[in-house]
Parts: sequence; structure tokens; C-alpha cells
Amino acid sequence: MSDFPTLETPRLLLREIVTADAPAVLAIHGDEQAMRWFGMDPITDIAQAQALVETFAESRTLPNPGIRWGIQSQEHHDLLGNCGLFKWNKLWKSCSLGFALGQSAWGKGIMSEALHTTLAWGFEQMQLNRIEATVHPENQACLKLLERLGFVQEGRLRQAGFWLGEHHDLLQLSLLRADFEAPLSAT
Repeated sequence: MSDFPTLETPRLLLREIVTADAPAVLAIHGDEQAMRWFGMDPITDIAQAQALVETFAESRTLPNPGIRWGIQSQEHHDLLGNCGLFKWNKLWKSCSLGFALGQSAWGKGIMSEALHTTLAWGFEQMQLNRIEATVHPENQACLKLLERLGFVQEGRLRQAGFWLGEHHDLLQLSLLRADFEAPLSAT
């Protein structure tokens, strides 16, 4: 993953997250409500936001690389959130999915639009067969979104996460290439 792939949808530009995005990253990842189910404590200052931007960039160079897109409105150029594929196991043709969205963009179909494009890119460009997601059982909005995208719930990972000073159970979901392509070929 040398050149960063920029993706477009009718309303969104999925692009590299850069240092200038640190204030927007702080606004999203510092919001306790938005981070309630994310899997990490909210960040509290601009230095942590800059470190997170660097972490997103460095993930492309790891042995099991990942890629994190900033989700930007085509109209306003505001960074609304981010999404990405990480822990890429090239031999198994699998990876994990992660995403975060600022509250101002909730309920507008933005993440659905961004993830559909991200998933399609992963299956095509990374030659993935399986994309996994772990979700807190109480995060109903996320579970519904993933189910609409074709993800299937596989089981419960007991106390697999730790954030906000507590252990959390997580639900394991997955999307297979065949599940993702089937609805597209039927239309």
C-alpha cells in the first residue's frame, strides 16, 4: 500500500487523514458519546489527535497493514469521520473493519455510503474473502448498519475489549466476498 487510494461516492470523498485534520480527529475521537462503543477511551488533547493521525498513517507499513480513510463531505470539505480496513492477513485474505463518525453526521446514511465503497475496494483491491467487525452488543445502530451491509453475526467474544475502565463483551460479525457480491449481481 504505497500510494494512498482516494475513493469517491456521490456525497463523499474518502481520503488520507493528514496532520491538518488533527482538530477534526480530536472533535470526533474526543466526544464521549461518539466514542462510547468505539473500543478506546476518548482522546483529550490535540497532541493525542496528532498521534492518532500518525497511527493511521503508520498502519499502512505494518506487517499486517491497514488503511484508514477520512470521510469528507464533497460539498463542505468537513471531516465527518473515518473508516478503514486493518489487520490485513494476506495469506488468509481477511481483515478487520473499523469506523467512527462525528455526531453531526449521525442518521444521514453517511457511514453506510462510505462503508459500502470501502468494502467494495477491499474485496477488489486487497482480494479479500472475509472482512470482520467486532461490535459492543448494546451498539444497536452499528449492528443494524452492518447487517444492512450483509454482515452476519457469528458469536460473542466474552470480555474481549477494555475501555473506559471496564471489560466489554463484543459481538463478532463477518462479511464474505460471496455475501457482498450476491446482492449486487442480483440487481
